[in-house]
Amino acid sequence: MGVSTSSPEKGPQENGIAVVTVDFPPVNALPVNGWFALADAVRAAGRDPQVRCVVLAARGRGFNAGVDIKEIQAQGPSALAGANRGCFEAFAAVYECAVPVVAAVQGFCLGGGIGLVGNADVIVASEDATFGLPELDRGALGAATHLSRLVPQHLMRALYYTSRTATAAELHAHGSVWRVVPREELQAAALELAGEIAAKDGELLRLAKAAINGIDPVDVRRSYRFEQGFTYEANAVGVGDRVRDTFGKEKHERDERDGAQA
Repeated sequence: MGVSTSSPEKGPQENGIAVVTVDFPPVNALPVNGWFALADAVRAAGRDPQVRCVVLAARGRGFNAGVDIKEIQAQGPSALAGANRGCFEAFAAVYECAVPVVAAVQGFCLGGGIGLVGNADVIVASEDATFGLPELDRGALGAATHLSRLVPQHLMRALYYTSRTATAAELHAHGSVWRVVPREELQAAALELAGEIAAKDGELLRLAKAAINGIDPVDVRRSYRFEQGFTYEANAVGVGDRVRDTFGKEKHERDERDGAQA
């Protein structure tokens, strides 16, 4: 359990690839230390002169379920502040990684997961992958900055306000997902693309990444930090806790009703 870095089997197209894998059962909802560990792993991989492409992957049913809400409920404001800082660092690490980052996404990609893939260079997704921001259902705000890198502005707003999700096929139609494959082919597809990227000159790739980031029309760090301020405000006035306290209760009540009717 945790964050690990590995190298794939060294085939002709796989030299120069580092695979950073997240594994926090059962749903990859990351605790505070998980976000910082992920940031450290991505930055370290990017600093390695032998690495020319990073694949960001996850084990389990889904790619990422965002922050660990139960940790915040148990520890209060300190955990909320820690989660905000941790997400900020992890998202920035992906964006600022010195080499291109390919996100390999399966199953659900929610909340903080959107921050990660929205800042990645390329996304490969499984056919069952879904993307969304349930922040308004979790007593928080944020990552609209990153969702707006995946879908057009009005669709971003509709998804944000409703907490609905978009499928990998829908994002592929918008051009933000490079390729959609069956789940069993996801790792191979991500490594194939990473291998094609890593076959380029490493020094030139690093210059290309810096150049592309330099012409980005949105300062993603500042934009996301602005959003985070409203999460703090929601918490300060009590609305964050009020909404967060309903987390999981609706499903529990529904299950109890269904059990009573059986």
